[in-house]
Amino acid sequence: MNMGKRASAVVALAAALLAGCAGRTPPPTTPAAAPEAPPSASTGYTAMPRYGMTDIYWEPPLATSPEERAAYFVSRLSDTRFVAPGSNGPRFVAAEKLGEIGLPAVPLLLARLDTRDEYELMLALYALELATQDPLLMARTRGDAITLKGALDPNTNADNVATARQWQQQHADALALPATY
Repeated sequence: MNMGKRASAVVALAAALLAGCAGRTPPPTTPAAAPEAPPSASTGYTAMPRYGMTDIYWEPPLATSPEERAAYFVSRLSDTRFVAPGSNGPRFVAAEKLGEIGLPAVPLLLARLDTRDEYELMLALYALELATQDPLLMARTRGDAITLKGALDPNTNADNVATARQWQQQHADALALPATY
């Protein structure tokens, strides 16, 4: 019997030690809300909203094709947190990434021209201007890329949508993605 009491005492001691080692985790702290910068004079939108509150350079690890990456960044165009400080003003990260992706992003961006969100529309147009400079697409359009009047100015969105639609009509055949892309 003495052995049974000793075994149960060891088990109770081990359980107490394990419970003590695990300890209580402190409650999660919420970071203080960063004050938003005043609206930018050039765009009318907040230049650096809540910078640092999200990892704007993170990409889904399983997004392997250019089309998947483009779909992710198109979904981030309306997210005002996807802005980083730049030497010449704000950098619109999602739009710039879409410009780097190029041709695979163009059909997705053209589909966003119907959005009612002026901020998203402005960035979709900017991304289109960048993406249509893709060498693969420029070879198909004989060097014709979208050139916006007053890029990143929501006051020129209507004119820029007309320019993009005209470019789309002129180069509809160039937008067909090859099956092996």
